[in-house]
Amino acid sequence: MSGPLSLWPDQASGYSGEIDLFVIAFTVLIVALSAPVFIVIILFAAKYRRGRPADRGHPQDRNVWLEVSWSIIPFLALIGFFVWSTDLFARLYHPPRDALEIDVVARQWMWKFQHPDGQGEINELHVPAGEPVKLVMASQDVIHSLYIPALRLKQDVVPGRYATLWFNADKPGTYRLACAEFCGTDHSVMVGSFVVQAPAEYARWLQRSTVDRSLAAQGAALFRGRGCSGCHGPASTVKAPPLEGLFGKPVALDGGTTVIADEQYIRDSILLPQKQIASGYPAIMPTFENVLSEEDVLKIVAYIKSLGPGDLTQ
Repeated sequence: MSGPLSLWPDQASGYSGEIDLFVIAFTVLIVALSAPVFIVIILFAAKYRRGRPADRGHPQDRNVWLEVSWSIIPFLALIGFFVWSTDLFARLYHPPRDALEIDVVARQWMWKFQHPDGQGEINELHVPAGEPVKLVMASQDVIHSLYIPALRLKQDVVPGRYATLWFNADKPGTYRLACAEFCGTDHSVMVGSFVVQAPAEYARWLQRSTVDRSLAAQGAALFRGRGCSGCHGPASTVKAPPLEGLFGKPVALDGGTTVIADEQYIRDSILLPQKQIASGYPAIMPTFENVLSEEDVLKIVAYIKSLGPGDLTQ
């Protein structure tokens, strides 16, 4: 972990190195474009500080290629940096399909991380080195922002919406994580550790932190306990949308529009059921807002995501 006086954070991923290279290259470009201007200003100020009568009799010297080049070259360089930065930014929104998904709930003033097999941790996140990891994040109260300097990544977590962030940390070690958005009195203590472990060591950590039920199993228990199976179960007499194999599929809505059943759609269907009504079904779904916590909703979402054809139980 970087010391308190470190001027440059450690790099925990290849993406971190790319970001650092971009920052250094862009700094060099800005210095190269601006330094000549300041140098000429200083030279002219020294050379002509006393002033002298201007000779306006000689013809004006012009070099068209020089004048064009000092406009075109910086323009092309900046376009190149725009394409480079866009590529770096766009990659953050396309996680690999096989990425390990970890749920994150932010609340004043702590981070709770929930692994797929049910292991939970507070203000500490363990991940395997060299494997893609996708974080699905929700806020229980106010706006927070997960910041991991060693990854050069920061993502705001806004109440009422899911935020995602993915990375591939390839350098084992313990690094710092923090909230980068002022979120109240104890914002400064909303910090923790980001622990990157070799895959074998991470597997041993999972075994030591084993729990009775996976995240999806906990969601299944909530699904049945809250009466959801009464309408969505296979033996239900109520006409409700089927949930088997739902995640990632298109859903037709009243009004003729279509949405993809992602985490946000499932969350909204639980907490804001009248927001997007599935076509052909009555608007009778009750809201579970102020009944289920964000952590409970994430568990139910994990359960629904795990359902394949015929997997739903009464």
